[in-house]
Amino acid sequence: MTDQAPRPEGDIPGKPTAASRTTLSHIMTGSDTNLLGTVHGGVIMKLVDDAAGAVAGRHSGGPAVTASMDEMVFLEPVRVGDLVHVRAQVNWTGRSSMEVGVRVMAERWNESTPAQQVGSAYLVFAAVDGDGKPRPVPPVIPETERDKRRYQEAQIRRTHRLARRRAIKELREKRIADGIDVD
Repeated sequence: MTDQAPRPEGDIPGKPTAASRTTLSHIMTGSDTNLLGTVHGGVIMKLVDDAAGAVAGRHSGGPAVTASMDEMVFLEPVRVGDLVHVRAQVNWTGRSSMEVGVRVMAERWNESTPAQQVGSAYLVFAAVDGDGKPRPVPPVIPETERDKRRYQEAQIRRTHRLARRRAIKELREKRIADGIDVD
């Protein structure tokens, strides 16, 4: 059982978390490096967005666009020659939006040592139709205790995102009403 809001009869049936989970793997090369000689954070962020986008499209059954990226965390540097695995899954769904959780792992391409976590992120995607308008997504059905925890944590992040957006909007409206430039 999930904390998913009830949906009207005849709505889209839910999909289990595992139905769209995916891993994208890539070997880091010299063209991926920054001025310090490690892999540029933007390269990792693109891989994260690519994997999350694939998961969002799979889950929603069509196009989905990145609406926001929350909490991109880099834990360890990634080096040239690292085999990077970007693991993504849908954590939570709304009417037309989905939170995708991503874990970034890295291991040396030529060694048999276990991969270590080097980063993580949470992204929100909106499912869109051919005209770019929001379209409904299937509810996600958490399968494991870990999936259920991720679902609950995603609800907390959503509440915080909405509260932050409201607070900023109210502040800007107040500044405009007070005649203060908000640009």
